Amino acid sequence: MPTYVTLIRFTDQGMKNIKESPVRLDAARRAFQAAGGELKAFYLAFGAYDAVAISEGPNDEAAMKLAMAIGAQGNLRTESMRVFTEPEYRKLVAGLP
Repeated sequence: MPTYVTLIRFTDQGMKNIKESPVRLDAARRAFQAAGGELKAFYLAFGAYDAVAISEGPNDEAAMKLAMAIGAQGNLRTESMRVFTEPEYRKLVAGLP
């Protein structure tokens, strides 16, 4: 299953309602499961981003749909990237000419 790293910034609305964010995180976890994926990890962060999430999804379309649905709530902005696990990396490199 494809793996994604999502960099998260809370919006002003998200910070104003930060005490509700654990409930929203639980809802996001359920949304990932309903879409056939899994929210593997969530980290609060210092620096340019407020949080980082690691997830798996059945495909890029499902991952994009989830990102748009979660972002549409207005509490955060995301920047996601498709990443490859170490076994996937090794398989890709082994297949090089």
